[in-house]
Amino acid sequence: MVAVPSLHTNPLFTRLADSDRILVAGAGGGFDIYSGLPLALCLLHQGKDVYFANLSFSALAGLPADDWAADDLAVVAPDTAPHQDYFPERTLAQWLHRHGYPSTVYAFPQTGVRPLRAAYRALIERHAIDAVVLVDGGTDILLRGDEAGLGTPEEDLAGVAALAALDDVPNRLVVSIGFGVDAYHGVNHVQVLENIAALERDGAYLGAFSLPRATREGALYLDAVAHAQQHTPDHPSIVNGSIAAAVQGSFGDVRFTDRTRDSELFVNPLMSLYFAFDLPGLASRCLYLDRIEETYLMRQVHSRIAEFRETTVTRPPRSFPH
Repeated sequence: MVAVPSLHTNPLFTRLADSDRILVAGAGGGFDIYSGLPLALCLLHQGKDVYFANLSFSALAGLPADDWAADDLAVVAPDTAPHQDYFPERTLAQWLHRHGYPSTVYAFPQTGVRPLRAAYRALIERHAIDAVVLVDGGTDILLRGDEAGLGTPEEDLAGVAALAALDDVPNRLVVSIGFGVDAYHGVNHVQVLENIAALERDGAYLGAFSLPRATREGALYLDAVAHAQQHTPDHPSIVNGSIAAAVQGSFGDVRFTDRTRDSELFVNPLMSLYFAFDLPGLASRCLYLDRIEETYLMRQVHSRIAEFRETTVTRPPRSFPH
């Protein structure tokens, strides 16, 4: 008989309770790994071995051979490529080192599903990983393909497809934080909620919980985001800046970077909520995952999704009724 969790327990952490070596990976590139930092820190504080990885937008091709653990798997330390101004993985490694945490951050170049899966497998075998938490800053990872707009799904769903086939990993989870930030990329969030409801019916939704600033992990996350903004002033993360603003209680059109000067933001408490899912269950609902399965380049992922969209009748966007 399967034990039914109590209301006072968190289903995500219940799923991870028996895992000892956990990989927390940013799905969408850039600063996405920061979206998973509070979860990673919480697991570290429980005494678990936690490893960081991120699909990278940095110039990894110029790294020396000694910085590669395997094909398409770079090892980033606090002193890696000091000449590069934009390097979120190195910036995070520096913050982790400053606070006494393990400071290696693995980085995947932008590839198709096949090489990304091989890189994930190499990392999983390197550390005997028994759980993977794939984190998206935003909600486009939750879209199945027939929505009015998909945001920027290429990197997110390449990661989902790569991990969906790694059945030897006992626990594979997806976590989304930053509800609403993808509205500026055409995502209709009523359809996001519709998808979450469908995942609940399928048994793949693990619930939601907030990131309070009064917690140790919430305070450290705010410090990490501020550190990243300070060290990447020309290209700070809009997603994590919005989440951090929401965690601090800001509301509405909040200004924390000139990058948003031409947009009207709607920072609100929903942005500080984590939504958690079973990764295989989420993957099974994606309508085009089979089309990107045999890709080797990120541009192939992009073109396969575009081809799918050309032949798909999309669901019309809906407005919140209240």
